[in-house]
Amino acid sequence: MRSGAILVAVALLSGPVAAGAQAPPPEPAAPRTLTTPVFSMRRVPAMLSRVVAETHLRTDLDRIMTDPVYGAARDRSCLIVSEPGGGPVHYARQPALSLIPASTLKLLTTAAALSQFGPDRRFTTEVRAGAPPADGAVGDLYLVGGGDPLLSTAEFASDGGYMGQSRRMTSVEALADKVVAAGVRRVARILGDESRYDSERLVPSWNPRYIANFDISPLSALVVNKAFASTTPPAVAVSPPAHAATVLAGLLRARGVTVGETGTGKTPATAALVTSIDSPPLSEISAEILQNSDNMAAEMLVKEMSTRPGTPGSTNAGLAAVAERLRQVSGITSEEMTAVDGSGLDRGDKVTCDALQRVVAQGPPALAAGLPVAGRNGTLFRRFLGTAASGRVWAKTGSLEGVAGLSGYVTGAANRNVAFTLLANDLASMSAGAGMQDRVVNVLVAYPRAPSADELGPKPPG
Repeated sequence: MRSGAILVAVALLSGPVAAGAQAPPPEPAAPRTLTTPVFSMRRVPAMLSRVVAETHLRTDLDRIMTDPVYGAARDRSCLIVSEPGGGPVHYARQPALSLIPASTLKLLTTAAALSQFGPDRRFTTEVRAGAPPADGAVGDLYLVGGGDPLLSTAEFASDGGYMGQSRRMTSVEALADKVVAAGVRRVARILGDESRYDSERLVPSWNPRYIANFDISPLSALVVNKAFASTTPPAVAVSPPAHAATVLAGLLRARGVTVGETGTGKTPATAALVTSIDSPPLSEISAEILQNSDNMAAEMLVKEMSTRPGTPGSTNAGLAAVAERLRQVSGITSEEMTAVDGSGLDRGDKVTCDALQRVVAQGPPALAAGLPVAGRNGTLFRRFLGTAASGRVWAKTGSLEGVAGLSGYVTGAANRNVAFTLLANDLASMSAGAGMQDRVVNVLVAYPRAPSADELGPKPPG
């Protein structure tokens, strides 16, 4: 009986195998060795990628900024690279060093004006008369300056920008058309009124060469064609308001209006408004200042900053207003900025990279939107052509003898934007300054230069 049971059990156990219903279980896999150790930096690839990128950035920029080829400028330069909007700083060399900014100072002037007035502010030029036209006739017609730096004829604006580029404009022809449309047919005199600002034409400490080279025109609240009486050969009018009245008179005569003499004069308080014309918005004026590095327009903005009813705008009062506005919005102190003018022409202007960078990185949108773009427009239209930086750098330039500046934004690898400010003083030549800028920009265009997180991640076991 017992032996029979054993046979039955054997038969039951062997039956399925004989029928082929189930294969034997597979051999267990041999344990695989980890290619990436548990405590390897590859376990935090994103962090490792950032460390590699920042190391490359510091090494590359240090190599440029300490290059013996720049001589004394190595100790008289500063550079900051940071995230836009006041984000983390990626690189800083001598950020608190006070240096001559040249035309990069225009960033501070326009930022202050945009903050005080807003990007939509417009400047109005008026035409007034002692009495409304009677049978088309008026006695004195007053052209009243409102601080518009873009008041121009179409011919002048067509090539009045940097190196023959076009210039934004408020059309004097359109103003003449509006005078005719108001019924004016005969005018005894046209008088230019510049009383909105004081009559100081220049900053006393400016190098006389700037005037002779037409780097700056005489300042006034009423300027047409940047006060150029002629462009071929170039000649600037001694009295901008008288020149403006002369230009308007010529345009009116071309439209059939009889005009007598022209000159200057203060508009009577009782004078009636005949017509007026508004400038483009301040955002566009700022863009003109930044893209074409318009010195006169920057200086007019400074005067406008201090204009009050009954108090004409002036350079000194305007500079104080600029400094106060920048203190309020960007925390810039008198130790970080000393401004003698608003354009950066004066070698007495001083600013730190840190102050410029705060304004650039945290400034109003109109400031960034108005910057020249490499290889496309403004003072950068011939820079970085045929390189990876073309179209990927938008920045304000600055140059004086021995001084070079560049401040703005670069779109780097993976379309990542960074803000930067570079100032260099005591340069042996302008080409040395441009070379330094080119090298720095090329590094920033390639930033972040590092393997991706995927490439740095743990290797698959094997």
